[in-house]
Amino acid sequence: MAEFKGKKVTLNKPRRIGKGTAGYGRKKFEVFVKSGDKVKRVTFGDPNLSIKRDSKAKRKSFRARHKCDTNPPKDKTKARYWSCRFWSASKSVSDLLK
Repeated sequence: MAEFKGKKVTLNKPRRIGKGTAGYGRKKFEVFVKSGDKVKRVTFGDPNLSIKRDSKAKRKSFRARHKCDTNPPKDKTKARYWSCRFWSASKSVSDLLK
């Protein structure tokens, strides 16, 4: 557990953002990560689109466009790292949110 703006948060555990949440930008998911000695909030995902990762062609296109395989993201403080994890074939989105 860590603290972000006075609230206790769990690190490295993505979660969905409510559609009516004011002041939280227009993204679908958020995750809190440690950046040095500070806690950073990373948001990613389009709230108006679904992740169609079950389609092999769409998954391949997304992963190629974001260079998930050729230049894998290593920095957890970037949205690209988390998006590539969500678009992998190994685990479902529900499993990643648990």
